[in-house]
Amino acid sequence: MAISGSESQLPPLKVVVPSTEAEFVKCDSCGFTEECTPEYISRVREKYHGLWICGLCVEAVKDEVMRSERVITTEEALNRHISFCKDFRSLSPPNATEHPISAIGRLFRRSLDSPRSLPSTPSGEVDVPPESCFIE
Repeated sequence: MAISGSESQLPPLKVVVPSTEAEFVKCDSCGFTEECTPEYISRVREKYHGLWICGLCVEAVKDEVMRSERVITTEEALNRHISFCKDFRSLSPPNATEHPISAIGRLFRRSLDSPRSLPSTPSGEVDVPPESCFIE
């Protein structure tokens, strides 16, 4: 069986290569900006009803679902979290440019810098560990 020249040529093969170029995208919840690939951005938007949610807010939404006293949907947890972020931003002065994530980081660093009080006994005396705990 002979194959003519026109039959032996296959149509050109189309290869789709995922884009590895990252782009910046702003979280629709907290306003934090991340650098992600377009494919990842699309997957997150599909899961969260067209909204871009940063990784920290995704974790907060998951936590909201887990700690709720009743069963709630991801969409309801997302709405609660977005409301929380909106309320948090409204507490800041109108000209504040600090993101909620930055503010939490600042509070965390401040708590690490503050001296810790020593535990006290019921009589009010400071409970100092025995000297054997200290290396001489």
